[in-house]
Amino acid sequence: MRPVAGPPHTGGCLCGTVRFEIDELGPASYCHCTRCQRRTGGGASAQTRIDGSRLRILAGEDGLGSFRPDQGFEKLFCTGCGSQLFSRNPADHAQMSVRLGAFDEDPGVRPQWRQFVAYAAAWEPIPDDGLPRYAESRPGGFAGAPE
Repeated sequence: MRPVAGPPHTGGCLCGTVRFEIDELGPASYCHCTRCQRRTGGGASAQTRIDGSRLRILAGEDGLGSFRPDQGFEKLFCTGCGSQLFSRNPADHAQMSVRLGAFDEDPGVRPQWRQFVAYAAAWEPIPDDGLPRYAESRPGGFAGAPE
């Protein structure tokens, strides 16, 4: 899938403290790992990959908190309302993802695959949507780690 470029895609957190924009989005996916389940409170997380060097924090940078698990990507969230906004590779901040629910409007990308389906929640069956499924990380994914 080609990156989606155009006018800046804007978004932010629930309380409005953190605001961001990005002008190019990469492919989107669903992650079903247990870390994403606990972070979101849902069966999967939907995100789009971005080049972190192109992400612009317009407001509330000091309101961003982070959690760095032993493995996988660092999680960035609003410290005021808890909104989950981004994830990034701690070894390479250019490798980032933005949660699709954080955008103000339809970002124009759709998930293209499902990863870590071996850990999918039993209480939320994966829909038969025709997307490729990967038991672990999609081959060629960011550092082979959950996002």
